[in-house]
Amino acid sequence: MKVFQIGAAGGVGRRLARLLATLGDQVTGMHRDPAQAEIVRASGAAPLAGDLIHDSVEELAAKIGGHDAVVFSAGAHGTGVDKTSAIDGAGLEKAAAAADRAGVSRFVLVSAFPDAGRGRQTTEGFEHYIRVKKAADAHLARTDLDWLIVRPGTLLDDPGTGRVTAGLALEYGSVHRDDVAAFLAAALHEPRLNRVIVELTSGATPVADAVAHLAATTQSRAAR
Repeated sequence: MKVFQIGAAGGVGRRLARLLATLGDQVTGMHRDPAQAEIVRASGAAPLAGDLIHDSVEELAAKIGGHDAVVFSAGAHGTGVDKTSAIDGAGLEKAAAAADRAGVSRFVLVSAFPDAGRGRQTTEGFEHYIRVKKAADAHLARTDLDWLIVRPGTLLDDPGTGRVTAGLALEYGSVHRDDVAAFLAAALHEPRLNRVIVELTSGATPVADAVAHLAATTQSRAAR
């Protein structure tokens, strides 16, 4: 499989690239900052310069063309509401349009749990981020792409367990970045897991089993 990653230098992105490389997949990692090229290369992906803000849909489509799937895990990472709107919001819309134009239908979006931050005082910037992420989910779900939206809980950097809880609606919790990447890698290779929003936290189910169970149950519902 040839996978095009947007956000390849991020915490989830570079973990995913390493996993895909071990599976024998070919990964292209788009990065905006030239300093990120070596980070992307070290993860096993081929670095490719690109910019969600300044590249046109046509320019992005030229980069995406020839791949089998797109994974979007890019984000503004607290650099301001304007950047959040431009990258997490408009950037996702542009990437989805580019994938459609390039004929790459499989599109996986790493989103955010709607319950994130509840129970603590939040900033307007954070609330804006949550609104933009929900709007991006809604936009992708309206497209004709073979989309999958994954909403992980609070992301943890310590080593993963290889076990998760995955479902259409979960109580909020945390999850290791390692395990998010493992879930994405397995989901990319499971075409039945398609046009569904999945929430993801730490749990007791091996990642591969969680993906297989979700694929089977969602397909069963669709067939009714």
